[in-house]
Amino acid sequence: MTVLIAFDGSDDARTAIEFAARHVKDEPAVVMTVWEPLLTQITWAPIAAVAPVPAEPKDGDRWEEEKQAEQLARAGADLAAAAGLTDVTTRAERGGGPVWAAIVDVADELDASLIVTGSRGLAGARSVILGSVSTRVLHHAHRPVLVVPPPKKD
Repeated sequence: MTVLIAFDGSDDARTAIEFAARHVKDEPAVVMTVWEPLLTQITWAPIAAVAPVPAEPKDGDRWEEEKQAEQLARAGADLAAAAGLTDVTTRAERGGGPVWAAIVDVADELDASLIVTGSRGLAGARSVILGSVSTRVLHHAHRPVLVVPPPKKD
């Protein structure tokens, strides 16, 4: 089986990787980063459309966002390996909607034994406004989900 670790580069995602490496049985792991082309992001935030819009890549080229997502996933995989996971691969997945849906879809495709994600620990109105990827993954995945909270502050 495979452990799917969602990674967005945040401190919370780093905490989730480190926790998983210490507490989850060492089995193949995939560190996944979800990306979207800027053009798609603009449809979600129309106010940004007043800025110049980059052209789509030419045939054979790749989106800059895809390249950045691959680098981010690689950084997460390096962190996972440094924390003790031994069989780690990366995946940069182009999202076609909410990030949580891409995570759930890839977990289904891989038949992941576990999804690991961090949590920003937002509550109340902030959670409603900003949304919660981890909450939606937890409620929509048909497999175990480990949501790692942020470290306790002193």
